[in-house]
Amino acid sequence: MFQFKQFSVQQAKSAMKIGTDSVLLGAWCPIENQPFSVLDIGAGTGILSLMIAQRSKAEQIDAIEIDEDAFEECVENFENSPWSDRLFCFHAGLDEFVEEPEQEYDIIISNPPFYSENYKTNSESRDLARFEDALPFEDLVEAADLLLSENGIFAVIIPYKEEERFIDLCSEVELFPIKVTRVKGSHSTPIVRSLLAFKRYELAVLEADELVIEINRHEYTDDYINLTKDFYLKM
Repeated sequence: MFQFKQFSVQQAKSAMKIGTDSVLLGAWCPIENQPFSVLDIGAGTGILSLMIAQRSKAEQIDAIEIDEDAFEECVENFENSPWSDRLFCFHAGLDEFVEEPEQEYDIIISNPPFYSENYKTNSESRDLARFEDALPFEDLVEAADLLLSENGIFAVIIPYKEEERFIDLCSEVELFPIKVTRVKGSHSTPIVRSLLAFKRYELAVLEADELVIEINRHEYTDDYINLTKDFYLKM
């Protein structure tokens, strides 16, 4: 079990354990549009939904998860949280979910599977969680376009090397970046991740910033501490 300040997460059965990427995205995702409804695509343990529940007053937070073990664990984590009345997980793939969209969402958030290169492990469920062929970026962007409310925000974390391609895919459906943060492990290492948020209108000037996680091993930067301190026990 992973213990946060306001909730805990069971993750024994889920292929994708809680990692820095999810915590970064859950803490960073813009919520200034005062969301009523949230959709978490590829929920895994439910960590993103739980973080948005803690940060916002959103009354309806839906999550979708295709893997049965992860789905069961997500439901358990939702039920054991302080916000169980606002959280709901669907056992479904994105393609099923978008077939009959019943509503639009003010926040759509996803830590999508990646590693589009030819790298596979011996664990099918872990591969499903990690690989882009389980949820192609094209499908994710198409769903965001279909399900995002007029003033909605679509937020993801992806490998930095995929940033340009992802922004291009979004621009094809008239979703435009409003916030970009590029993440480095330390000051001396290359950028590895991009945190991206999109809306249906284009900014005249988009300013990107950079987030460095560590100064030295287990010595975190002020920026990282300030971003995650509401969640991590020891921050």
